[in-house]
Amino acid sequence: MEIVKVDTTHRIKRSIALILLLITVLWTMTSCKGNSPSQSASTRVLSPTSSRTLTATVTHTPNPPTPTPEPLAAVVNDEGITLAEFQAEFVQYQAALSATGKPAPSEADQKQVVLDDLINQVLLAQAAKEAGFTVSKQDLQNRIDQLAANLGGANGLTDWEKQNGYSDQSFQLSLARSIAAAWQRDQIVSQVPTTADQVHARQIRVNTEAEAQSILVKLQSGVDFATLSFYYERDTGGDLGWFPRGYLTVPEVEDAAFALKPGEYSQIIQSKEGFHIIQVLERDPNHPLSADARLVLQKQALNKWIDDYRAQSKITALAP
Repeated sequence: MEIVKVDTTHRIKRSIALILLLITVLWTMTSCKGNSPSQSASTRVLSPTSSRTLTATVTHTPNPPTPTPEPLAAVVNDEGITLAEFQAEFVQYQAALSATGKPAPSEADQKQVVLDDLINQVLLAQAAKEAGFTVSKQDLQNRIDQLAANLGGANGLTDWEKQNGYSDQSFQLSLARSIAAAWQRDQIVSQVPTTADQVHARQIRVNTEAEAQSILVKLQSGVDFATLSFYYERDTGGDLGWFPRGYLTVPEVEDAAFALKPGEYSQIIQSKEGFHIIQVLERDPNHPLSADARLVLQKQALNKWIDDYRAQSKITALAP
């Protein structure tokens, strides 16, 4: 009985060894078939001696690294202004300042001017897009071709881009944005009417209050305003011409003019420019605007639009 027990145990061990050997051979054969790393994570192999499946794990090829985001100078309503674009505009702004020959403001102030201008351009371009305006590829190419022609050809444009810190892509982005911004700007300024409530006035301006008081006494005693105004301003007689509200650089004088009736003159008005006495000659509620006056009102309308739009926008400045 003991001998039978030993033989049986031996046969069992041998059978186990054969099964393990078979599994090892099958595993090796499967591995030698060259499953590439790009296949699925698991390869299922059916054993010829069993309905069970074997699972072999294959390592994935690592994904390529994520590109580093381009540095930004500002974000305007989720639209970024790249640092490269800001730097390119800053180079141009410095060159323009240098060409004037005037003392330049601090570098920090210069950068702020450039950044504000870029933000305003983005706001205008975004509004243009909301209004349905788009810059076609053909329009953009026509502008590029024209600029290249002005610079002596494609090589001239390439050199200009390099000198001003642009790549082809960043320059096209900046140009497309400026085209859209210009369209929106034109829509805003075109809303300014060609006529407005205006007054025609003249003034006498002196440097001291005592002299202004002396002139006022003469006017009150009956001396003609025109006689005195030509005495102090021989070429023009102090004529301010026709002007609407918001046109004069001295708001105190403008406010006084619109408070007077034709033929009336004011009391002494003090401003940063001296002491004034003004007389209103005419008033017209619908007088045609001069080209200069309309331009001033258009600038005011544009600035007001930008201020209002900025107030309701989400702007994050990251530079300077």
